[in-house]
Amino acid sequence: MTEPRLQMLGISKIYPSVVANADVNLTVMPGEIHAVLGENGAGKSTLMKIIYGVVKPDDGQIMWEGRQVHINSPHDARKLGIGMVFQHFALFETLTVAENIALALDEKTSPAALAPRIRAVSEQYGLPLDPARLVHSMSVGERQRVEIVRCLLQSPKLLIMDEPTSVLTPDAVLKLFESLRRLAAEGVSIVYISHKLDEIQTLCDKATVLRGGRVSGTALPKQESARSLAELMIGRELPVCVSTPQQPGDVVLHLDALNIESDDPFGTRLKDISLALRAGEIVGIAGISGNGQQELLKAISGERPLGRRQGAIQLFGQDVGALNAAQRRQRGLGFVPEERLGRGAVPDLSLADNALLTGYVPPATGMVKRGLVKRGAVGAFARDVIERFKVKCGGERSAAASLSGGNLQKFIVGREIMLAPTVMVFAQPTWGVDIGAAMLIRQAIIDMRNAGVAVLVLSEEIEELFMLSDRIAVLADGRLSRAVPTVDTSINEVGVWMSGDFNYQGAVKGDSNVPA
Repeated sequence: MTEPRLQMLGISKIYPSVVANADVNLTVMPGEIHAVLGENGAGKSTLMKIIYGVVKPDDGQIMWEGRQVHINSPHDARKLGIGMVFQHFALFETLTVAENIALALDEKTSPAALAPRIRAVSEQYGLPLDPARLVHSMSVGERQRVEIVRCLLQSPKLLIMDEPTSVLTPDAVLKLFESLRRLAAEGVSIVYISHKLDEIQTLCDKATVLRGGRVSGTALPKQESARSLAELMIGRELPVCVSTPQQPGDVVLHLDALNIESDDPFGTRLKDISLALRAGEIVGIAGISGNGQQELLKAISGERPLGRRQGAIQLFGQDVGALNAAQRRQRGLGFVPEERLGRGAVPDLSLADNALLTGYVPPATGMVKRGLVKRGAVGAFARDVIERFKVKCGGERSAAASLSGGNLQKFIVGREIMLAPTVMVFAQPTWGVDIGAAMLIRQAIIDMRNAGVAVLVLSEEIEELFMLSDRIAVLADGRLSRAVPTVDTSINEVGVWMSGDFNYQGAVKGDSNVPA
C-alpha cells in the first residue's frame, strides 16, 4: 500500500478558554484532495497551523512520509514541502506583491528577479497579479491571489488551503480547481478547508469532519449531498432562510451621479453611479473584486467624503456627501466592511471594546453618557451580540484576534445589526462563515428589511444575493447596472453583466436606479 504523506495521531491543543483540538486523527495520502469540515470554531484552522508549525500541539504525533517529525516553525514545514494559504492574510501592506512574496520564500531572490515568475504562475493558474503593486491598494480578493501564488511558487508536496476561494470569482474558482487537480495528479497532497459545500463535493476525494475540536466523522463528498454534509458538520438539521415579498417604502439612501477618481493608483474610478434604496428592501450589488467596490463603499460609508463635482449622496433627503463616517452613523447609517481585522475590528482589543468603537454613536445603547464610558452597558451589549449570533469565544473580554475568522465575522455583523440602524450597508456579510452561521446572518438581514430598514449588500456570492435581494445590480469597471427585480433575472444573466456587458438583456435600460 502507498504510505500516507501526512498522519496526525491524537493531536490535542488546549487554550485557557477553549479546547481547540482534542485527540484528532487525520490521514492524507499522496495525490489526495482531503477536505476538513466544521463549524466556525470547530478547530480547523488550529489543526492546520499545527501542521504548518505556527502552533505547537500539547499532545500527539505528526508522521510525515512514514517518520515522526516535530514541526517547530513554518520554516521547518517548508523544508518538508508543506505550504499554506492562510484565511487571514499574512502580508505587509506597505510592500509590493513581489516584495511580500520574496520575504515568504526561503531562497534569497530579489523582488525584481521574482517578478517574471510571479507573472507566469499567476497567469498559469488564472490569478492575475501585478508584482509591482502595493498590497495596501488591493481589495480582499486581490490579496487572496497573492497568498495563493506565494504558496504555489514553493512547489509544495502538501498544500494547505484555508478558505482559498472565499473572495474569488466563479471563473477564478474553476481555474483554481483545474490547477489543484493537476497538482494532485502530479502527486501533491492538498488539505482543503472551505464552507462552500458545493466546492467540497466537486473537488475533494475525502472529508474529515470536526465538531467541538474532535473528529465527528469522515465522508466521501462525491457520495453526499450538500445538505447531508452540512448536517454532519453542524450536528443538526440545516436552518432555512424565510423571506416573503413586501412593498418597500420611501427612498432613504440616494446616490446621484457619483463620479469619483480612486485615491489608489491601481483603483477603479466610479463612473456616473446612481442608485435609489428604499426603506424595507434589500438591494444586492454583484461584481468581481477590484471593479470599484472599495471606492463605492468608502463613498457611502463616509470614509472618503465627496468633493466638488463628484456627485451627491442623500440620507432621508438630506445631503450627507461632505459628512464623515461618524456623522453618517449619527444619522442612522450602519456599515460592515469586507476586511474583518483592521477595519471591522481592532485585533488586540477585546470584543467589548470593539463593540464600543461603533456603539458609542447611537445614544440608545447607553454605552456613553455625558462623555463617560459605561463599562457595564458596553459589556452587556457585547454579551448580547455573542449570545444572539452564537459567537464561540471566551467571553466579551476575549481579544478579537483570538476568534476564528467566521466567529469574528458573526460578531461584527451582529454588532452592527444590534445597533439598529435605519440604513445598513454590508460588504461580504458571510465571508468565511460556515453554512449554519451564514443562514443565521442572512435571516437577520432579511429580518432587518422586514422591520423597515433599507439594506444594501455588496457580495461576490451570487447565490447569496439571489437568496437575499429584492433587486439586484452589478458593478463592473466602476459602472453600476440598472437594479432589476431579482425574480426578473437569473444567475447566468448577472454573470454576463459582471463581465461588463451591460447591453445584454437591457442592463442599462429603464430607470429603477432613480427615485420616483
